[in-house]
Amino acid sequence: MSENRVEILTGAVVLAVAVGFLAWAGKGHGLAPSLGTYPLHASFRSVEGVDIGTDVRMAGVKIGTVTNIRLDEKTFFADTVVAIRNGIELPDDSQMIVTTEGLMGGTFIEILPGGSATNLAAGDEVTDTQGAVSMLNLMMKFAGGGDNKDAPADGASQ
Repeated sequence: MSENRVEILTGAVVLAVAVGFLAWAGKGHGLAPSLGTYPLHASFRSVEGVDIGTDVRMAGVKIGTVTNIRLDEKTFFADTVVAIRNGIELPDDSQMIVTTEGLMGGTFIEILPGGSATNLAAGDEVTDTQGAVSMLNLMMKFAGGGDNKDAPADGASQ
């Protein structure tokens, strides 16, 4: 009889840990309900590396997540919606930048707050944006030496 109680107790603990882990994992990937957020819109030339659930950070602190990305077929820009935590008021001249955590790090959206006295409201658009910079293109330019000013204009070899 004592063994049955130990087995039941052990099973209950394992189940509680599993439920806790699933809740934690869902929250980390933006699957948990986001209580107390408001949407902001932004349009980027490139959102390479950004997906739904990507962090939105300010001063290195997560303040929101990306909730929607779609291609605007008229401008060919990536229209993005982010959910920002309530209580964080952003000046209307703030800037959103797609950036990485380092050479091999993950991608996130960084918000640089502006200095305006007027704040963004729910549903407003951040117009000052900077898209993702392709690390591969930068490395190729560096490895290739960039523009060669000494090369002939017609492209012929010397």
